[in-house]
Amino acid sequence: MYAEMALRNEGMKVLINNLGRVEAERFISLIIREPFDYTEWQKNLFDDLSVKELSNLAMKEYKENF
Repeated sequence: MYAEMALRNEGMKVLINNLGRVEAERFISLIIREPFDYTEWQKNLFDDLSVKELSNLAMKEYKENF
């Protein structure tokens, strides 16, 4: 488990590496200024995918990162 500062730093690295510096900052701004319920968002995140498609994405992610 990360200490809070380490978690913030690692999170920013992930955002910057995946979105770029400008889009990472935009993402942070969106999260701060708009009410956002992460749990509700997660409930519908994969609604457009079949179980097989989701499984394939998970297996691909696992193979690439573990």
